[in-house]
Amino acid sequence: MDFQLSEEHTLLQQTVEEFARNEVAPGATARDQNHEFPREIVAKMGELGLMGATVSEEFGGAGMDSLASCIVVEELSRADAAVGVILSAHLSLCIEVIQHYGTDAQKQKYLPKVAAGQCLGAYSLSEAGAGSDPASLTCRAEPDGDGWVINGTKMWVTNGREADVILVFVVTDSDDPRHRISALLVDKGTPGMTIGKLEKKLGIRSTSTAELVFENCRVPGDALLGERGHGLRAALTGLDSGRLGIAAQAVGIGQAALDAAVAYARERKQFGKPIAEFQAIQWMLADSATELEAARLLMYKGAYLKTHGGNHVKLSSMAKLYASETASRIANRAVQIHGGSGYTEDYPVERYLRDAKITEIYEGTSEIQRLVIARQLLKG
Repeated sequence: MDFQLSEEHTLLQQTVEEFARNEVAPGATARDQNHEFPREIVAKMGELGLMGATVSEEFGGAGMDSLASCIVVEELSRADAAVGVILSAHLSLCIEVIQHYGTDAQKQKYLPKVAAGQCLGAYSLSEAGAGSDPASLTCRAEPDGDGWVINGTKMWVTNGREADVILVFVVTDSDDPRHRISALLVDKGTPGMTIGKLEKKLGIRSTSTAELVFENCRVPGDALLGERGHGLRAALTGLDSGRLGIAAQAVGIGQAALDAAVAYARERKQFGKPIAEFQAIQWMLADSATELEAARLLMYKGAYLKTHGGNHVKLSSMAKLYASETASRIANRAVQIHGGSGYTEDYPVERYLRDAKITEIYEGTSEIQRLVIARQLLKG
């Protein structure tokens, strides 16, 4: 077993860490406070090749593996968790599914633009009554000549306002409980699709989390991704991949919170000495560092299995579950170590705590992850 990153992965980590430190971190607090989408940073990520990181070289992408993608999301999230999830949702949820299920024509239409940093993707599964139970969708698409007409409302769409292409899951065969859902690719600006409510969120506030409203929205027949009635399979493929991305986001948040706690403990003095010399503080730091390392290794193993064709479903859920809950614990300890200062916006740890919470909820709540893990165990 080799616990060292390859030379290629190490160079990537150093490159993205430098980019995140110089370009992403400086404005993170202001973007969070102003609910400002980081358009310039997304453009720069495109120039750096990160927007097409996992796109096949055949279409002009970097052809990076799953571990590389996790490294990128972790380093970006360490600087700003919102930027990390913008990239993760784009690559893991939308573009990965297009690469896996798309026709040659669909790949030719979208992937070169993604690789060039000219196309941002989004994934639209959830609805008001369909969150943890994606099979209960009600948004419909009816056949219409050589196309489809979509009616309904989707919720919680990361990148929904800015995305150039949105992967939308709809009911096409309501009478067939096993094959009732299909996936459609909907381009930005398609008549009949409008941006509804933008959520005001506790954390990751510089991302757009949008409601999408479809009113007689017509898309061509070649917008169908994969086979009709097999959309749920495509949705789960995206979620299995996306959970590693959220694990990476959580690890990045946890690392940022631990770094801040260590730095503050060294400089803050009480009773005539740095608080880092008190055992109570040392134990909190030790617990955080240990849990963070375990979370990172779970994420790495899940990414390794995915890259090498193994069944990564259980490991991806384990990584997402443990990393997300770990990030919340580390951020909470970081606020505690900062004391009253940690509860103010003068220090970033309050943002880390707010950002960490969502990693326990989206792309499958912690409760759903436990169900997935248990079912994988019981299947043998």
